[in-house]
Amino acid sequence: MMRALALALCLLAGAAMAQPQPGMDLPRIVPADDAPGDASQASRAPPAAGAAEILVMFHLPAPHYRADSYGSANYRDDAGRAARQRIAAAVAQDHQLELMEDWAMPALSIDCYRMRLPAGVAAAPVLEALSRDGRIEWAQLIQDFAAQGGSDPLYRMQPAAGPWQLEQVRKVATGRKVMVAVVDSGIESGHPDLAGQVMVEENFVDNQKYVAELHGTAVAGVIAARAGNGVGIEGVAPDARLMALRACWQSASATRCNSFTLAKALNFALSNGAHIINLSLSGPQDRLLQQLVEVAQARGIRVVGAVDPAQPDGGFPANMPGVFAVASDGTAPRAGVHALLAPGRDIPTTMPGGRWGVVAGSSYAAAHVSGMLALLEELKPQLAAVQLREAIVLNQGSAPLTGIDLCATIVRISGKCSCACQPGTSSHYARSP
Repeated sequence: MMRALALALCLLAGAAMAQPQPGMDLPRIVPADDAPGDASQASRAPPAAGAAEILVMFHLPAPHYRADSYGSANYRDDAGRAARQRIAAAVAQDHQLELMEDWAMPALSIDCYRMRLPAGVAAAPVLEALSRDGRIEWAQLIQDFAAQGGSDPLYRMQPAAGPWQLEQVRKVATGRKVMVAVVDSGIESGHPDLAGQVMVEENFVDNQKYVAELHGTAVAGVIAARAGNGVGIEGVAPDARLMALRACWQSASATRCNSFTLAKALNFALSNGAHIINLSLSGPQDRLLQQLVEVAQARGIRVVGAVDPAQPDGGFPANMPGVFAVASDGTAPRAGVHALLAPGRDIPTTMPGGRWGVVAGSSYAAAHVSGMLALLEELKPQLAAVQLREAIVLNQGSAPLTGIDLCATIVRISGKCSCACQPGTSSHYARSP
């Protein structure tokens, strides 16, 4: 099968322009480049050696909030912003910090300011002093995150096509009218398999032109590549629509993100109608990101996180209660990590430059589950999270490979199924990851 897949990929890529070869998606924590800038403009140049960056949160008073002030990636003026900037500047001066950049996050009623410590100054004493400063809500380090790694020619070679019976499932659900926020590196929205699938493009990394990158494009294809267009692959939910929220950037060997870029993207997803948020990444516990994820869950938004196999607890955000934690099929189970298993090996998907390639990693397992949740959202909109979790059906025993019985899950959710469902051979997924 792999020989046939390789031949098909070569034929599809033959007429495309040359580009870097896609590699395996290996989950890693990689230090991110911290960026200099000012309070109105972000950039991605490396910081001075030894300079740490922190986030300082200020309360955003309700009377100053206007829906049109924070609805996009642009931070436009509101009535109280100048006053809050003066307070932030005073805090920075008092604690010998360099004020870099600010961003309003009305989902948490805060203004978030990015500040830099002088080179060689330890962060812990400064954070301790800031915790006693009555002008601020809290302060924290900026932390680093890393990506975890039909009629269409490659459809039959997709690992989920057979076990999830996608061809039959699409007779009852395709993800229509469901918005999936892909918080990741840039997505190639003009790719032949993604044309028309991306409704929104926003860049939260820098002020440069939005760029297409490998990881985000590959994740997007797994979720929502077009079906029946005669080329490439088919997404799990081909009628879902995507928010392409670039919060990560591609380096020579990894895809990296940080607390600030991810928080800006999550805030946008919360404010602009996302039904599902796909986070195919992992990193350390982060207070700001945790609060944004909790707000999403409180609003009924499904949050999907990729399990980092190198972390005993699966890593953040997959280890958060209520997050749909997903590991690649074939992953050895570990005590205390309750994760769904989905295809994460030898996955054909979309690549920049109008190409297709093969990837592997829990990033793509998570993307499969985001696609599945889009199907379930179409069938049963706004189903309570507890009921949704209890309705997910797992396969018992060693077969099939994915761990999820999608057809049986659809029967439990909606009573509809056009495929050969056998709920009696499955069990509920009743535990929260």
